[in-house]
Amino acid sequence: MNEEDEIRKLRRLLERKEKLLLLKDEQVQTMENSLKWKDEQIKTLENSLKIKDEKDRTLEKTIKLKDDEIRKLNATSIDRSALNEKNEKTKQLEKELEILNGELAKLDEELEKLELENEKLKKADSSSKDKIVDFTNMQITKSEILEKMREVLQNNAMANVTIIVPSIEDIQELYLYELKSSVAVNVACSINPGNDEHSEILQEHESLDNISIKNYEQGDRYGVNRDAEELLVAVIGSSENNHLVFHTKDSKHIRLLNSLITESWIRSRKV
Repeated sequence: MNEEDEIRKLRRLLERKEKLLLLKDEQVQTMENSLKWKDEQIKTLENSLKIKDEKDRTLEKTIKLKDDEIRKLNATSIDRSALNEKNEKTKQLEKELEILNGELAKLDEELEKLELENEKLKKADSSSKDKIVDFTNMQITKSEILEKMREVLQNNAMANVTIIVPSIEDIQELYLYELKSSVAVNVACSINPGNDEHSEILQEHESLDNISIKNYEQGDRYGVNRDAEELLVAVIGSSENNHLVFHTKDSKHIRLLNSLITESWIRSRKV
């Protein structure tokens, strides 16, 4: 398989991953809608509980008032039939109170079940987001990427390192002069020969025999491959600080994603 076939394969893979991410977003949205619906149910039940509690308190007050009236009636020797009527009403109210208490108990059980189900949905939603990251609005800054690239380079580079950065100014953040002189370093980045600062950086680094720098004008990615053992690729997004970042030490990941780095090096030109 030549380089173009590998690039096309990678692009198809990225397209499939983007479709998977879109499907996952739809699943997450469905789960969020479900959570909202559960929250609304819980609020409705809570309101029902409040109403039941208010009725409960009202009935208890009524029973207390009736008991007070009965005591007053007994004290004043009011007609027995009237007292019996009051007692019947009290018993009826007590039955209604018992029914309301039973309804409250059932509502409490339903509320508890809904809360457990809601918690499970939240955990499932959180777990899903942790495993598959949506980078559409992910904020990862340029300085964070360069810092991670510097960390990769410092992980005992032994033989070969390939680096891609948007501008030659960025390589100053990577401390390439700290690498062993036995490590072959290839750098592809945007270089403006008419810019004095760019010319100075180029001369400074190419004075080291192990560093080669070529002009890559696209400025669309960051990348570093250390000895084919560790790789980081960051694709620049449509907004500032929005980057799609891959960092891996898995050999299969590296074999596939390395084409994003080698492509830039192959397409770059000597200054």
